[in-house]
Amino acid sequence: MTTAHDIPLLIASENSSSERRVSPSWTITQLKARLEPITGIPANCQRLSLKVASQTPQPVEAQNEDATQLANWPLQAYAEIYINRDIADFVEQQVTDTRPPGARTNYTDVSTVEKYEMPADEYESRTDSVLAWKKAQKLGRFDPNAPSIEQQKIDASYREVEERGIKTGARCRLLPDSDARRGELMYVGDVSEIPGGIGAWVGVKLDEPTGKNDGSVKGKRYFECAANCGAFVRPERVEVGDFQVLNEFSDEDEEF
Repeated sequence: MTTAHDIPLLIASENSSSERRVSPSWTITQLKARLEPITGIPANCQRLSLKVASQTPQPVEAQNEDATQLANWPLQAYAEIYINRDIADFVEQQVTDTRPPGARTNYTDVSTVEKYEMPADEYESRTDSVLAWKKAQKLGRFDPNAPSIEQQKIDASYREVEERGIKTGARCRLLPDSDARRGELMYVGDVSEIPGGIGAWVGVKLDEPTGKNDGSVKGKRYFECAANCGAFVRPERVEVGDFQVLNEFSDEDEEF
C-alpha cells in the first residue's frame, strides 16, 4: 500500500519502461530488489541514475546501499509537483545493466524464442482455420473449376505469344543475344519432344548456323531449314520486328 509520500517515477531500462511509485524511505538496496522483477536485471548488476527535469543525471549509489535511503536524492521536493501533471514531467530513473552483453537476456529479440508450429495433419483437420474456410468456400485450389498449375503455365506461355505479336512468317531476333541472332518465325506451338517443355515454343530459322537443329526435334520435323540453323525458344526470348537479314559484306552507311 502506497502513502502520500510516494513519488511517481519512470523506470526505464534497455528492455522495459514503466511508471512506478517509489518511497523516499526505501534504501537503494530495497529499490534495486523491487526493480529486478520489473527490468529483469539482477539487483547486484544494476547501476542507477536519477534525472530530474533537464538537470544532469545523478548516480544513485553509495558505499553502504543497505543503509542509504532514497531521500538523499531530490525526490521529496518533486513529490507534489508530479501530482496531476503530464507524465513527461515525471522524474526519470535509468537502470543500467552492468553484466557483459553475452550474459544479458534480450527481451526484444524474438528470433531466438522457440515458436509453436502446428503439425500439418492437425491443421488440416481443424474446422476453424483459414484452410477450412477456403475449402468451404471452394476458393483457390479447392475451386473445382480452377485450372491446374500446369494449365496455368500453358495459358501464360500462349498469352506471352499473343502479347509479343509472335506469328509465323515474321522476322525476329533472339534475346538476350540482340542483333547477333536474327531469323524468321517458322513455328508456334507445343513441342512435346522437349522434356518438361509444356506450353508454347517458338521455332526460328536463323540467318546463320548458330542454332542446335534443322527444324526437327528427336526425329519429328516442325519446319525446314539447314543444319544448325534451327532453334526452339520460349516466347519471352523472341522480339518481333523489321530485322533485315544479316550480311557481313554490306555497307550499313550506303544509301539506297
